[in-house]
Amino acid sequence: MTITDRKILSQRLVDVSMGRAPADLIVRDGRWVCVQTGEIIDHTDVAVVGGRIAYVGPDARHAIGPATKVVQAAGRWLVPGLLDGHMHVESGMLTISEFVRAVMPHGTTGMFIDPHEIANVLGLEGVRLMAQEASVQPIHVWVEVPSCVPSAPGMERGAATLGPQEVAEALTWPNVIGLGEVMNYPGVAANDDKMHAEMAEARQAGKVIGGHYPSPDLGLAFHAYAAGGAEDDHEGTSLDDAMARARQGMKVMLRQGSAWHDVAEQARAVLERGLDPRHFLLVTDDSHSETLVAEGHVDRVVRVAMQAGLPAMTALQMATINTAEHFGVARDVGMIAPGRWADLLLVSDLETLAIDEVYARGEIVAAAGEVRAARPAFTFPPEVRKTIHLPRAVRAEDFRVPYAGAGPARVHVIGVIENQAPTRHLLLEVEPEGGQLRASLDEDRAKVAIVDRHHGTGAVQVGFVRGFGLTVPCAAGSTVSHDSHQMVIVGTREEDMAMAANELAKIGGGQVVVRGGEIQARVELPIAGLMSDEPAEAVAGKAAGLLDALRQCGCRLHNANMQISLLALVVIPELRISDRGLIDVVAFRPIPLIEEGPRG
Repeated sequence: MTITDRKILSQRLVDVSMGRAPADLIVRDGRWVCVQTGEIIDHTDVAVVGGRIAYVGPDARHAIGPATKVVQAAGRWLVPGLLDGHMHVESGMLTISEFVRAVMPHGTTGMFIDPHEIANVLGLEGVRLMAQEASVQPIHVWVEVPSCVPSAPGMERGAATLGPQEVAEALTWPNVIGLGEVMNYPGVAANDDKMHAEMAEARQAGKVIGGHYPSPDLGLAFHAYAAGGAEDDHEGTSLDDAMARARQGMKVMLRQGSAWHDVAEQARAVLERGLDPRHFLLVTDDSHSETLVAEGHVDRVVRVAMQAGLPAMTALQMATINTAEHFGVARDVGMIAPGRWADLLLVSDLETLAIDEVYARGEIVAAAGEVRAARPAFTFPPEVRKTIHLPRAVRAEDFRVPYAGAGPARVHVIGVIENQAPTRHLLLEVEPEGGQLRASLDEDRAKVAIVDRHHGTGAVQVGFVRGFGLTVPCAAGSTVSHDSHQMVIVGTREEDMAMAANELAKIGGGQVVVRGGEIQARVELPIAGLMSDEPAEAVAGKAAGLLDALRQCGCRLHNANMQISLLALVVIPELRISDRGLIDVVAFRPIPLIEEGPRG
């Protein structure tokens, strides 16, 4: 926007506020949830022109003209549109356009997205495509430039690499708001040139630097990470985590995704220790399409925060003004106030956040749970559907673990934690059978494998995982495998694991469950092996079927497919698997599957 455009806009807003020109829209007699002051002000009118708010006050009748649309709030609450301060669209398995259509009825009018999933598959071109699709949405979608592609250099190999030069270029794009989560926290503490160069580019551009510090170590390593420049963090899980981040000047992002529930515990920093809530944000990070359709988006997180004991006003501030101020966009969003975009919700019950109507940029985009906005025109190019590269069919023997030792083997095993992103590093004794180490239904020990889908090598790395609770021979596979997005297969029967891998290659990527040599459920994700261009309801239905198929295999995890996708996330402790084998994320080094040396 030019200086002349800004002058014309402010004059137009003043004219409507003074009654010299009519408003496009007036919402009458609402209960104003004024997050900027913490008040609820009854009998409030809002006048809108050109998509922005011109007047908020007791009576806007002076701005009504012949063509003005008048909406009667009739005592309902006027709530600012909700903002998600950290999330990955790809984790919903949807395009941005379909994700937006899924969340608008839930009151989301702004999202800050980090597309590092597609960046690991398609590189900078994938980020560009996401930024282009983001720019045509009926709500605000800001993009953070992925900072860690790959997420952990030397520990994994994805399909692409981004460095300071690519980051500097993307920071100049119109709707890019900052640098995405800096996941290579050991690299920051070790003064890695690449990480510090990328953060320097963000600071030079005046952009926000996103954080990602999942380690429980709050000593010197944490202080060094804060000194490096990260301005927020969503990886905290405990009261101490929340307090430490706030004290170091970071914004504390309280996360409630599909598979990790970190709001209630960290909200204690406000409720019990009295920390200033204006330094806390509510975020989703990763939400599956099924969660979006069945439970909601940011509104769901707000409800969880209120159930944890936070007052409604405080919870709403954490999802509106706090987020806007952190990203430097409070002049445009985050509150109902003059000059801001007219992003507002008509809410019939504040305590349950029952949303009747959603307005974005002064236009109604959803009402009574139904989308009213048109679907924007955007098409991904054909090459994004050709990202699975296997040189041959995968075979059952690719998943076998030979062992010639005498007596039991001491095996490093990934331990899944329900509703948490971290894992446990287990060391278990496994009895060999027929010269192999096998999965065990009785001991809740499945195999986990990474199949290289990017480079056409046919390489397969095999390990073990505990926590899925599988009770029958089966397998589940996914090309959603954070953050490298190699193909990950979990199973108790090698033949089913091979079938799962080959089915994923056949459908161009997605998620699949195999039992007894038969496909039980699948979710096709042909766009980079990460996303579907089907509507959220269709994808959610398939995702629900996949989870049901896993339950039929004995799995009782709340969101098992999300947990599968995290087994390769080599930037969150304690133990993961990548195309290089097992990764000890605490020591940040590869380790052998079988522990050698004397028993201790």
